[in-house]
Amino acid sequence: MIPDKAPKEDVFHGSEDLKRNAHVPSFEKYKELYIQSVENPAEFWGAVAKDFFWKSQHTGRFLDYNFDVTKGEIFVKCMEGATTNICYNLLDLNVHERKLGDKVAFFWEGNEPGDELTVTYRELLQMVCQFSNVLKSQGVKKGDRVSIYMPMVVELVVAMLACVRIGAVHSIVFAGFSAESLCERIMDSQCSLLITADGFYRGEKLINLKLLADEALQKCRDKGFLIQTCIVLKHLSTDPEALVSSHSPPAKRPCPDLEVPWNPDVDLCWHKLMKGASDECEPEWCESEDPLFILYTSGSTGKPKGVLHTVSGYMLYTATTFKLVFDHQPDDIYWCTADIGWITGHSYVTYGPLANGATSILFEGLPTYPDVSRMWDIVDKYHVTKFYTAPTAIRLLMKFGNEPVQKYKRKSLKVLGTVGEPINPEAWLWYYSVVGEKRCPVVDTFWQTETGGHVLTPLPAATPLKPGSATFPFFGVVPAILNESGEELEGPSEGYLVFKQPWPGVMRTVYGNHQRFETTYFKKFPGYYVTGDGCSRDKDGYYWITGRIDDMLNVSGHLLSTAEVESALVEHKAVAEAAAVGRPHPVKGESLYCFVTLKDGLIFNQTLEAELKKQVREKIGAIATPDYIQNAPGLPKTRSGKIMRRVLRKIACNEKDLGDISTLADASVVDQLFQNRCCSAV
Repeated sequence: MIPDKAPKEDVFHGSEDLKRNAHVPSFEKYKELYIQSVENPAEFWGAVAKDFFWKSQHTGRFLDYNFDVTKGEIFVKCMEGATTNICYNLLDLNVHERKLGDKVAFFWEGNEPGDELTVTYRELLQMVCQFSNVLKSQGVKKGDRVSIYMPMVVELVVAMLACVRIGAVHSIVFAGFSAESLCERIMDSQCSLLITADGFYRGEKLINLKLLADEALQKCRDKGFLIQTCIVLKHLSTDPEALVSSHSPPAKRPCPDLEVPWNPDVDLCWHKLMKGASDECEPEWCESEDPLFILYTSGSTGKPKGVLHTVSGYMLYTATTFKLVFDHQPDDIYWCTADIGWITGHSYVTYGPLANGATSILFEGLPTYPDVSRMWDIVDKYHVTKFYTAPTAIRLLMKFGNEPVQKYKRKSLKVLGTVGEPINPEAWLWYYSVVGEKRCPVVDTFWQTETGGHVLTPLPAATPLKPGSATFPFFGVVPAILNESGEELEGPSEGYLVFKQPWPGVMRTVYGNHQRFETTYFKKFPGYYVTGDGCSRDKDGYYWITGRIDDMLNVSGHLLSTAEVESALVEHKAVAEAAAVGRPHPVKGESLYCFVTLKDGLIFNQTLEAELKKQVREKIGAIATPDYIQNAPGLPKTRSGKIMRRVLRKIACNEKDLGDISTLADASVVDQLFQNRCCSAV
């Protein structure tokens, strides 16, 4: 599985200084620790657990599980019997035991340059305790679900940590998602309360978040589900009370057009509630396997899955992956550009960094606003040492050449990271050579919402690097590659990527639907966790992710379900049938190419195309807006009626070699679809 010696070709190493001080300083040390983590996980993870506070110790096996559906219910349990509180370990422990109260937890950088804020660990603890008391005053208790729909402000971190301090379960919804998506997630997790903001700027664009939140709550009411309370942060407000009591300053840019609707029966002002709240709040001690949070990810059936993570295992895993993958050192300034609405923001903006007492950048803006040098300006401003971003952002900035990067020094950078999708070698080499000046190792991390943290990744000083490879497994992770028959392939091979045993941070279930959890991840190959991704392994044992095998798309590092997009399209009164496929995109990785069959007598035109794009945007969010919509009088189907998406992908890419299409019920539709291809999709 792991080669005896590190390969000597196609390799890129970090500086000698980094190697001298690294937590895992060599390939030999990596291999030694890896073998221990797999053969004796209790010893390996038990040593990690000693760095944290436990109100009571675990009883029984450290890590217990069943991955085989033929042998009973699927389960994973870590440190069963132990009790702790993750907020206590992230804040109280750092302030009171590690004496880091005056250390900066976050440098907040707003959308507008110069809109900034510094928050120490002590200040963060005080705000979290205050908001914990606010939640308790609203009747929120252990086990309740709380929906959070906020921009990238400090109060978002405060809200999520306040939930976990009192044992409530947060469900964060990305602020770029639509009212329909928010409604669906609130109802699925039966949330008792919503936390949102008035609005925010995303580059030049003003987002009226409160309007979307109100629309979502109305949709919930229409479906018979009532949320009694919505707490509103006045982020863009010029309300003097908001200015006095909020840590996040309002955006510098005036927003006279922002109308904030207010329902006194439901809406409560964040700032008024915080004003009278005590800054002392005892943590609720939770069992190791108590729910920590629910985060929704797209499912191949179209209905998003509520991925459930639990307290102790997730804490241990995110803390350890952060520490080792980024080789965290006490004086680091770390910046992950992800939004907290995604799993990367949960694990590597909030939980992992704070568990290590790290100083992080919290960024509200865009990499191209107000100009394409914004990221490198921030790197120099705060002397960022570890930088973690998406291949989409790297490819976008590559288009503007080297000059916007090279006009800034970037001398502080030591480790670069990528996340969200496989990175193409060309973008990897630009990132390594131009951004990192060939002195910063690139940690190209593979993981999922479901895995909780990195599962295939290089380690900065220990692993020789190959551009575009996810490299080797993290500690405790045992990958395998299977063929269609479920047989494990040895040596250089390509097939389904699976994992043979759990690690502490893996998801525990799909919220409210354990059967779906078992069917999605364990039914196809009993005894294995099935990632849904294809993978190849080269002669040196390096793993390379080849992309999704199921009907999923990876657009700008975010997973979208083709079924979800198709469902949004067919809700339009003009559409009889729809199919969505991915098409390679030089910046986003994949773009969305949709085929629609209209109802009899209707004509496809630009007006209808605009309506359909708007419909998808409103149902799912802007990120799911189709790049291309093609009129399709007929779709390629088998005799049993199944749409052959493989053929549609070929048509979207204008590739005439279709392979075997003998099972098509009507092959003539293929020629028609090629003739009707979108003109701009060359």
